[in-house]
Amino acid sequence: MATTPIPDKDYNLISVLYHSLSGADSCATYIQDAESSNDSELADFLKDAKSRYEELAQKAKKLAASRIG
Repeated sequence: MATTPIPDKDYNLISVLYHSLSGADSCATYIQDAESSNDSELADFLKDAKSRYEELAQKAKKLAASRIG
């Protein structure tokens, strides 16, 4: 990893936050695709995945707010 002014542990936390938000965003698109195909089982799975990504992002955001600044 390249040397940055941000400690690795903080960079890692920000990375998890970013990837969690990205995953939730991707799931939103995938949910639409599943619903368009009338695949409710897949849509339900993806809704659960989106919810978990959002929950993880909220935890990472809260942790980042208390540590970085």
